[in-house]
Amino acid sequence: MLLKTFGWSFGITAAGLALAAYLWGVKGLAVVAILSVLEISLSFDNAVINAGILRKMNAFWQKMFLTVGILIAVFGMRLVFPVVIVAITAKLSPLEAVKVAINDHNRYEALVTGAHPAIAAFGGMFLLMIFLDFLFEERDIRWLGWLEKPLGKLGKLDMLSVVIAMVVLVIAATTVATGVPVHGGSGTIDKTATVLLSGIAGLITYLVVGGISGFFEDQLDEDEDEDEDDADEETAASTKGSTAAVVGLAGKAAFFMFLYLEVIDASFSFDGVIGAFAITNDIFEMALGLGIGAMYIRSLTVFLVRKGTLDDYVYLEHGAHYAIGALAFILLATIKFQINEVITGLVGVVLIAASYWSSVVRNRRIGENSEGSNDTAEVSSGV
Repeated sequence: MLLKTFGWSFGITAAGLALAAYLWGVKGLAVVAILSVLEISLSFDNAVINAGILRKMNAFWQKMFLTVGILIAVFGMRLVFPVVIVAITAKLSPLEAVKVAINDHNRYEALVTGAHPAIAAFGGMFLLMIFLDFLFEERDIRWLGWLEKPLGKLGKLDMLSVVIAMVVLVIAATTVATGVPVHGGSGTIDKTATVLLSGIAGLITYLVVGGISGFFEDQLDEDEDEDEDDADEETAASTKGSTAAVVGLAGKAAFFMFLYLEVIDASFSFDGVIGAFAITNDIFEMALGLGIGAMYIRSLTVFLVRKGTLDDYVYLEHGAHYAIGALAFILLATIKFQINEVITGLVGVVLIAASYWSSVVRNRRIGENSEGSNDTAEVSSGV
């Protein structure tokens, strides 16, 4: 199963590293390898979050996530997106932006880095909403019960997560956005308006895409429940037509959930794209290295789904969401402050590792309790 799931990742890694060595020599090979590791370390929590959503989809949409999804992730977010940002911020035509990216690496780096406040505000707000909605949701399984139990009760207040997100955005816009250092020069610039607009855009994107996917998912669940309740032949016959509608509805639900996954991936990729400039400003080295890393994250997501890892280690999703919350605040902080990518990656790894270990301890405790119950039953029965 490991080879089946990661086979494409292994193959693309070998081909990508060989291409890097051929085009740019040993230095290029090293750069691409480092970028791949950087992307994996920064996006491991992304794989856990994606797996929680992807397991609700059928095999077809899981394949779409690995095929069409990876094309969007690699070519869309790692290659096209930075060029689009350059075209918008520098008011260049798409063709001129491509020329800058290929021929003037220093200017390209300056333009993309200059757009970082807008990128960080958009991605930070989107990720913050994911974290807050998780935090304020009542659930049976809690990792940090002392925190999650009272917050779950507070979550009954309508739009609480939106209100808190807007407060965080206003604070960010009036603090870190007021004195953003000028890239490659001295002095600062006020990015308050940019951060506010981009943050609101991130919030709206989350509400629209997440709301639509949630709507279709709820509709699908309702229709399936209705079908299960219909037992007599007449009702069964009359629901033959509606069965097709349910299939179509499932397709709509899966499609919007797929879009939701792609936006989540985009939000996670922002810090990787910006952080990659600390290693190289060559757009093709960057796309190749980050693309290899993104492929492993996709394969890891599918592996977690097929192995049922999230069912076996129930706190992993909790750890991943806390890592998302940390990343959201880190992204907002990077509007003004430079935070090393190692710190960003370690925060996610530590939180997920802690949640994994807590899951292992929980499983052992449940196993010991069940063994104790069996022993008691045997003694009481006189065995």
